[in-house]
Formats: sequence, C-alpha cells, structure tokens
Amino acid sequence: MVARRVRDSLPVLLSTQWMNSTNSDQSCDNENMNADGSIPEEELLEEYWCEQSDNEEKETIPEKYLPLKKSLLKSFKLIDKELKNHPSIDCFCSGTTAVGLIKQDQDLIIGNVGDSRAVMATRDEDNSLVAVQLTVDLKPNLPREAARIQQFKGRVFALQDEPEVSRVWLPNSDSPGLAMARAFGDFCLKDFGLISVPDVFYHRVTDRDEFVILATDGVWDVLSNKEAVDIVATAPGRSTAARALVDCATRAWKLKYPTSKTDDCAAVCLFLDQKPKGVEKEAKKQDIDVVNEEVKVMNTRKEEDNIDEIEKHSDSSGDCNEIELAKEKVAEKRVGGSKRSLAECISTSEDEEWSALEGVARVNSLLSIPRLLSMDSSWRKSNSKI
Repeated sequence: MVARRVRDSLPVLLSTQWMNSTNSDQSCDNENMNADGSIPEEELLEEYWCEQSDNEEKETIPEKYLPLKKSLLKSFKLIDKELKNHPSIDCFCSGTTAVGLIKQDQDLIIGNVGDSRAVMATRDEDNSLVAVQLTVDLKPNLPREAARIQQFKGRVFALQDEPEVSRVWLPNSDSPGLAMARAFGDFCLKDFGLISVPDVFYHRVTDRDEFVILATDGVWDVLSNKEAVDIVATAPGRSTAARALVDCATRAWKLKYPTSKTDDCAAVCLFLDQKPKGVEKEAKKQDIDVVNEEVKVMNTRKEEDNIDEIEKHSDSSGDCNEIELAKEKVAEKRVGGSKRSLAECISTSEDEEWSALEGVARVNSLLSIPRLLSMDSSWRKSNSKI
C-alpha cells in the first residue's frame, strides 16, 4: 500500500513542485515551523542532510537543473509527510524505497531513496553492451549512513544467520531490522537516523547509451547489473522487457534461495534511442551474409537436382542442407546475441494483463524478521490515531 501510494503520487507532486519552484523557498520556510516558531527536530535532521546532499552534488549537476533538484528534495519530503498523516495507511512499521528518473533532452536527473537502483546499458569501445550503475545503494553499512544512524541513537548490525546484510534497529529493541538506511514511511525509525532525503545524480546521455533499468533490490539481490542488462536487451520486445526482468529475478530467487521468501521485485525500463548506427550496420551485414549463404545452398540443391533427376533422394538431401543451415543460423545468432533469450521462454500468455510496476512483492527479508515492535495491538492502534 505504501509503495503504490508513492508510485501514484510522487510523479504528480514532483511535477507540481517543479512548476512552482520559483515560489517554493518562501513557502517552505513558513510551513515547517512549530506554533512557537521553532523547527521540529525531524525537520532539522532532514534539512541538515539536504544541505549535505547539496554540498556533495552541486559540482556534478548543471546549474540549470538545480531548481529541479530542489523540487525533487521537496517532493520526496512532502510524500513522506503525506504518508505520516494518511488516515488509512499505517506507515509506522511499513515503508518503501524509490528511485525516480527525469529525462530532459539528453540529460537524466535521478533521485534515489533506499536500495533500489538505476543501471544504464551502454556500448563500450568494442561495441559490446555493458552495464553502468548510476546510483548508490543506500544500505546501512555505508559509513556515512551508519554514522548518521548511530548519531541519532539507532543501531546498525547484521544477524548471525545473514552476516552480509546490515540492518537498522531501535535503540532498546531488536526490531524492526530494516535493511536500508533511507525510506519513505517506517516512522518507528525516523527519530533514530532513518531519513527520506534522496541522493540526486546526473547523467548526460550519449549516442552509445541504449536504455536505463530502474529496479528494486529484490532484482539486484539475485541478478548482477550485466545480467539484468542482457535480459532486457534480449527480451522479445520493449513492452515485455520489464516483465522478463522481474520474472527472471523471481525464478532466480527460487533457484538460489529455495527456502527463503522472495524479496520485492519491481522494474521500469526506459529506452532512450534506436540502436547505434554501427550496431545496425553490423546486424544488416549479418543478415546479408545469411541470405547469401541461403542462396548458395539453394543453388547447390538445384544443380544436384538437375544432375540427379532420377534419384529420389535428391530432395531429401536438399532438406538436410536446409536443416543444417537452420542450425548454423541459430548458432550464429546465439553467439552474436540473438533476440531469443530466457525471456522468450517465460510461460506467461502474451495477452495476459501485466505490469512490472506491480512487481512481485513479498517480505523484505530473507528471514522472517518481525517488522512490528513487541507491543500490544491496542498501543499500536492508539499510536496510529495519534
């Protein structure tokens, strides 16, 4: 519920904030104050990390996009506030990550909260498809994230059963064990170092860039950046690319962790332009070579038929040549990166309505770690009303 709310509301809110960015600074200062004119502690934490973000990123983001960056920071903050005050969604121990991308001409501005990730598929000097990670996974084990959480009395440590997964815990209780350092919602940890301030990144699109994948950590936990790029690149079509990626990720979870619950898997694929000219020329050249080979085989068959008209097996020998050629063509395509892939073998009907934005949602942990505080339900209900 939290994830869907953010998915549906954030783009609209960001657009509104961007259009009103010229007046946002004045209104921002007034609306964040308490009745006595002081600024809430939670707001001070957010403002401090917004300033830290500005200092780290101002040199990498072109000046003309600084208003857009401010709009991103503001809209992420407002979404979190909206969730906190929502009458029917309990976000005290529930939350979501988010990675969002805005494309302006050939410029990409990316905002990231949590451990979702943006990955670019681009061509290297050898014209091979490679993966370039555009964002940083905001995990609790990052030094700056851990320092902030510990500064506000939160705790960061991993369980013995999963030493590679650092989690955020309350000061005096072994819960909720959140596996990310920033998130929307999860207000039980917002006083202890968890924030919803996004990291903002910039990328200038080049002729070699082909597409961007935005996906949750459930995808990246079982697939490498390169594997994800290859799955999308070899999908039957652009409309099925995200679907293929999520299905492959969920299958990988079942293979790699058969006794564990599948983590959240959701994805968006943004295709930038057509394939680079060099790739198109190479593809056309391969097609021409295949056609020429077919012509040679057909000519050979005709010559054999003319010479051995009486022999009945001449037609069957020609069929064998066709079969051999078909095998060679399939082998050539596989070596060069064909359109057929694991995605084509996914056993889901094409006419079935499906959205990768819905994804496959399960518990956000390999283990059944309790997400709720060990307190009675009556306290939780009264707290949610407050």
